[in-house]
Order: sequence, then structure tokens, then C-alpha cells
Amino acid sequence: MTDTKRQIRTHVYANAGIHFNELVRESAFAPGQIQYHVRRLIADDELVRREFYGRTHYYPPEYDEQEQAMLALFRRETAREIVVYLIEHEPTGPSEIADALEIARSTLEYHLDRLVERDIVEKKYDERNRVTLRLANPGLTGELLSTVEPTVPDRLLDRFTRLVDGLLDGGVESR
Repeated sequence: MTDTKRQIRTHVYANAGIHFNELVRESAFAPGQIQYHVRRLIADDELVRREFYGRTHYYPPEYDEQEQAMLALFRRETAREIVVYLIEHEPTGPSEIADALEIARSTLEYHLDRLVERDIVEKKYDERNRVTLRLANPGLTGELLSTVEPTVPDRLLDRFTRLVDGLLDGGVESR
């Protein structure tokens, strides 16, 4: 294995769920070099390539599809903050989360839809149709959450969304 290929593989293993643009930004290699070596690593079953929510992510092969999707979601700042809030305050309602995180309810629902779809968060309705949220698998969630951190571009995207939501709601949010 060449040193370049080894470095790329090591970086992906240390940053499971990294997407291509971030891999390019964080390495000293040209995009073409990375593409070439990533294709070879995938062909050798040393990396896995998956598309989640419009982005291509790369993973070590030991993660299953559920874990891959979870890692992709945890790279988004707002989704991550929702999960951390639930770890600290579950069970809770959506309004409490939106207020605590100072995000629009529509932004919360956007992220909750994905978190519920991937069985990270459970949404329960009581007899009065009130929603309660809790983590579906707190152990796995905590374990995977600790392995990733949102990237600067992902944070900027989430903060821009919050800004637009704040402007549309009639005021700029504090974050």
C-alpha cells in the first residue's frame, strides 16, 4: 500500500462518515489523488461509500448502514444538538427542544424527521396527541456521537438556516 493511500485510509478511519470535500480540505493531497485512492480503497473493501441526504460519506467497513446514517446525521450541528439535548433531558416535547436550542420549529422538525427515520429518536403520541421524544438506543447513540464532530461547513450551513428561520419569524436568533 502506498503512503498516500495509507494516509487517506487512516484519515477516513479516524473520521468515520467524512465527506469528500472535507477529506480534500483536511489533506495535503489533490482532489484527483484522493479520488483515485478512495476508489482503490473501496475496490479493496477497505472503505465504504454511502450517500446520505445529498452528500457522499466514507466509512471504515466495520460500520453497518444504520451506524453510517447516524454518523452522517451527527456531523450536522443542529441534529447533534437535538440528540445531546435528549440525552440530558429525555423524555421531552418538541417545543421544549426548539426553545432551548433557539431554533424554529420547522428546523427542529426537519432534523427530527431524519432522526426518527433512522431510529435514533422515538416520537410517541399520547391520548391527547401530544408528542414526547426520547432516544431509541441511548447506548449506541452516545457511543457514535462521541466519535464525530460537525465540520465548519456543516456548522455554517446549520447557522445560516437558523438565521433565515429567525428572519422569517420576524427576528434574528441569538445563535
